[in-house]
Amino acid sequence: MTFYENTDSPERVLLISVDTGDFNAEESIEELALLVETAGGEAVVTLTQKLPSVNPATYVGSGRIQEIAEICRTNEIDLIVADDELSPAQLKNIEDLTDTRVIDRTMLILDIFALRARSSEGKLQVELAQLKYSLPFLTGKGKSLSRLGGGIGTRGPGETKLETDRRHIRRRIESLKEELSDLEKHRQMLRSRRKKDGVITCAIVGYTNAGKSTLMNCLTDAGVLAQDKLFATLDPTSRALKLPSGVTVMMIDTVGLVRRLPHHLVEAFRSTLEEAAQSDIILNVCDASSDEARTHMQVTTDLLESLGCGDTPIITVLNKCDLLDETMLAQDFKACVRISAKNGTGIDELLNAIENNLPVRMKRVKILLPFAQAGLANEIRNKGTLIYEEYVAEGLSVEAVVDEALYAKLAKYECE
Repeated sequence: MTFYENTDSPERVLLISVDTGDFNAEESIEELALLVETAGGEAVVTLTQKLPSVNPATYVGSGRIQEIAEICRTNEIDLIVADDELSPAQLKNIEDLTDTRVIDRTMLILDIFALRARSSEGKLQVELAQLKYSLPFLTGKGKSLSRLGGGIGTRGPGETKLETDRRHIRRRIESLKEELSDLEKHRQMLRSRRKKDGVITCAIVGYTNAGKSTLMNCLTDAGVLAQDKLFATLDPTSRALKLPSGVTVMMIDTVGLVRRLPHHLVEAFRSTLEEAAQSDIILNVCDASSDEARTHMQVTTDLLESLGCGDTPIITVLNKCDLLDETMLAQDFKACVRISAKNGTGIDELLNAIENNLPVRMKRVKILLPFAQAGLANEIRNKGTLIYEEYVAEGLSVEAVVDEALYAKLAKYECE
């Protein structure tokens, strides 16, 4: 019997970028390579061209497009990924001139989102974003419009939704909007209920692959997918965390961010990001071991500002600090909490920081209530966090965490 080795291999990808000076092209294309790897591809060749502006017909210069065609032939390239949004004409022209399938940065991110979405809402959001983005491309017959071949850029709704006529797609878009609107109403109802019940929420936000899900698992044993890949988490996850004081906080893990996140995607996942915007506390998690830690932190800060989080307490959390020496951290970052979610270093300091930023100052008390004050005992059970209670000869011995208003009623019964 002859055994054959599995010859399945990742798609060989050529990355192309035009450096107009509007952003750091080198850092951006490095991130694009990570995105390709996350999607299951292999970035074989990277090509960057400096131009005053992109070529409206072929994205890169006309001379460079011939070089790209030759690279594709000699390196057996399966896919070209552009580090920008391409117009339908640019995409079709590059494909025709190179005889290679082409997608752009947005298509790549959408493909990863389709791969990662688990909840029904996440899948609906991905489909809506893909349909909206694909609509202008339905006028031509580029290689990227054929969804039959499989591979990066072809996951998600599939050919039946992306190759039908515009009218059908518009109908589907409207239907998706209605479904998502219903889900958002339900989400808003849950938010209102949490607020009414006095539930304190703490959102974990940050650049993708910063270790947010690992931190969530460390704090709450949530079992969230934690991988060393971009966009490992797409759907928000909520889990309860009991602080050392006894106060329970609802922790919310959110989708990771990337630089130059296309506005289509910010809009598509706005409801998810609003979980962060409407939280009582925000943990801005950053991979301190990354050379681009400052850039990553700025990307997150800018988005939080755009969502109107200016008045919300934001705790800067530097993760993966076990990979750096302390002197480097002290120089680069000042007011922050340094942790390693992987090995648990600094978690106690983080929990203290969360407690110090609780929206209503909570206080842990030990009191002895006379039997005549049974009403206050019920109030503690309903509005506070009861830690311990025992009936003794003098009355009811209670240990609890209460807010300032309730403490004012209980102070005279406080004991050592």
